[in-house]
Formats: sequence, C-alpha cells, structure tokens
Amino acid sequence: MRDVDELRPLTAGRLLELWQACRGVEDPLERVLLCNGRILSECCFSQGERVYGDEREVLADLTGRQMERLLRRLGSDGGDRRPRAETVNPEFDAARFAALWRE
Repeated sequence: MRDVDELRPLTAGRLLELWQACRGVEDPLERVLLCNGRILSECCFSQGERVYGDEREVLADLTGRQMERLLRRLGSDGGDRRPRAETVNPEFDAARFAALWRE
C-alpha cells in the first residue's frame, strides 16, 4: 500500500459523476470496485500530491479491505482531513479571538 497522508473529500456532485460513469458496468462487484477505485484515486494524497493516477492503480495496489478502510476514514469526520495552506489564515491570533469572544 502506498503512503497516504491526507484524504480530501469530494463534493457530492463529483461523487455522483463518478457513480454515473460506472453505472454501465453490469456486474455489481466490478461496478463497486471500479467506482470506489475512482473515488480513492481522486481523494488520496501524499505530501500534497495525488497518490494514484486512476482507478486501475488503486485496484492494483490495494486490497478490498484496505480500500474499505480508506473509504471509511474518508466518510468520517476524523482527523484525516488537514487544512490546506490556502484555507489557514497565518494572521489568526487564537488568544486575541478568545479574549474578544469573552467581551
């Protein structure tokens, strides 16, 4: 299993697009594996870079249980999602904020 240090959730619209792209696959197991592979290929990052290029790389690298674990982590609100640099205000002063909040 490749190193994954961040899972970035997809929008509901993107998840729907990925599911719709897999709907034509008749075999239910194949459809689920392909769709989950596509999801993970877009969500798994290591040091800010995507870990997998496409679903085939995911399927070649991960077992079904490993995929399930990553998808569960992705679906939870656990500590898997780290704020990206562009969403963190470097000027934010937590102590000042707390003092103003108490006023």
